Amino acid sequence: MTDVPKIAAKTPYKVEMEAGKTYFWCACGESKNQPFCDGSHKGTSFVPVKVTAEEAKTAFLCGCKQSKNGAFCDGSHKAV
Repeated sequence: MTDVPKIAAKTPYKVEMEAGKTYFWCACGESKNQPFCDGSHKGTSFVPVKVTAEEAKTAFLCGCKQSKNGAFCDGSHKAV
């Protein structure tokens, strides 16, 4: 059986990313620190997605946990 992620939000999270900083995006949807991991996935098949910003930028991280583009929004929330 595969774990199903919880939909944390039906919109992406707008995040200001710092150049050179590493972030861990929550893939399970259970984190209380969305869109970032807080360890709530422990005991499931989920692992956080490591994202390192090469440059300072505004990013839209997936809130519905259905994106085919890893941590980044691909518009999948429009179908949930």
